[in-house]
Amino acid sequence: MGAQLRVYKRRIRAITATKKITKAMEMISASRIVKAQRKVAASMPYATELTRAVTAVATGSNAKHALTTEVEAPTRAAVLLITSDRGLAGGYSSNAIKQADRLTERLRAEGKDVDAYIVGRKGVAYYGFRERKIAESWTGFTDRPEYADAKRVAGPLIEAIQADTAEGGIDELHIVYTEFVSMMTQNAVDGRMLPLSLDKAAEETGAKGEILPLFDFEPSAEDVLDALLPRYVESRIYNALLQSAASEHAARRRAMKSATDNAGDLIKSLSRLANAARQAEITQEISEIVGGASAMADATAGSDK
Repeated sequence: MGAQLRVYKRRIRAITATKKITKAMEMISASRIVKAQRKVAASMPYATELTRAVTAVATGSNAKHALTTEVEAPTRAAVLLITSDRGLAGGYSSNAIKQADRLTERLRAEGKDVDAYIVGRKGVAYYGFRERKIAESWTGFTDRPEYADAKRVAGPLIEAIQADTAEGGIDELHIVYTEFVSMMTQNAVDGRMLPLSLDKAAEETGAKGEILPLFDFEPSAEDVLDALLPRYVESRIYNALLQSAASEHAARRRAMKSATDNAGDLIKSLSRLANAARQAEITQEISEIVGGASAMADATAGSDK
């Protein structure tokens, strides 16, 4: 076997092994998307009703609370960025990071200091490589988040929104995550989580223009909002984590399918080159045999004379 043919066969074996891996990863991601979609759908009713409850309390009282009250001159904001722990998902994490960078620039242009809170190793690595300060980070659960993970992420953010800015507190809380639209479409989006915009909340819950009943709050509206604040933040973060997880699986499935298809095309191309190299070797061997036979025949004919 010629050297060139050995090279082709070695490459074909290596690419075939890679193709098996990418195909397996594609199938795993495809199976996990369905579970992630179900979790997203299951989390929506709770988040919607909780937002309606907060809207009702804020509309039915004059209570000033960090959950619903706008700061006159906000000076500090926090951005929660959700990325993935693993790669091989196309532009999933990079799109979310770019969206967070645009949001950060916009907030700084408004004269606000920005604290970064990161979920996922990809975001942590990006900020660490560029020596950007990270207020808090969490890793290890991005592909299959649980409600306990959302509570763990929400804890420091709730403390920051309730603290005074002079003591490291924040006036606004923004979140950047990847919204799952369909198997083929996932969009990196950002939104302000706190203070809650009552008009936007009414649109999201379908309560805009709806006449809300009058409520009596015991012991007070402030205490009710204090109780709802952690639940609201946790539910919003949990929903964002679930949507990001579904988007990550969809992006990885698409990337692995593309890698598998490319590997198949490359194997076909290398197989054609290997066949051509083998045929060239056979042709050369036949030519050498024919040439050798002709030379022997000529030599034999010369000796007979």
